Amino acid sequence: MNPSNLPATPARKFERLLAISDIHGHGEGLDLLLREAGYNPNKDQLILGGDYIDTAPDTWNILDRIIELTNEGAIALPGNHELKLLALEPSVRLRIESKLDWLRHLPACAEANGFLFVHAGFRPGIPLEQQTLRDMIEIREPFWNSGEQDFNGNDRIAGRTIVFGHTPTFKLGATPGSIWTRPGKIAIDTGAKHGLRLTLIDLTNAITYSCSTAPDRLYLDVRRRKIQLPTSAATPQVPANPPQAL
Repeated sequence: MNPSNLPATPARKFERLLAISDIHGHGEGLDLLLREAGYNPNKDQLILGGDYIDTAPDTWNILDRIIELTNEGAIALPGNHELKLLALEPSVRLRIESKLDWLRHLPACAEANGFLFVHAGFRPGIPLEQQTLRDMIEIREPFWNSGEQDFNGNDRIAGRTIVFGHTPTFKLGATPGSIWTRPGKIAIDTGAKHGLRLTLIDLTNAITYSCSTAPDRLYLDVRRRKIQLPTSAATPQVPANPPQAL
């Protein structure tokens, strides 16, 4: 992994900034949402937030699709599930050996247009350059419960909206299958692993695209919703209306 923790940045100009995380083997759902959003790798910047695979080896093939997307210009970050692959016994990981070098070179976080992307979050009070990879892919409560003020003085984190996955949003109090927002934070793991929804977010136009991952409605019930992105705590906020289907 990138030892300096310096965020990866887009290599070219783009029209839209899109992000998705915690796919957990739902490659068909990923491609469905990219089609629904009209994703164009020549015009859009896609950030992939980690946990592409699940514990079952039959989900590992999705890494081929993730690598393909990065070859087209997407930025992929590691999740805790990907790091587990590196710790497998050599006899177990034979089928993915060719992908391990790619995994080892993934950046720990990414930055674009005032957004900072990471799989799980950051530890408050620690400069970005000193954050541990373990925290960035596994942290939970200390990050969720932090406020924007806890990152003041950290020039590479303060003032940016952190987009993260790892923790299903229903565990943060969101309606199951919906994103979760607070000033300076957007959680986008909407529970694909738990049979809820897989969500792609268009941060440029404040739109989410999602589909069901429930076994009896797999990749059905596709929704396109206009949302309200969080503003800084220092900015007076207008009460948000419930998300409306477009």
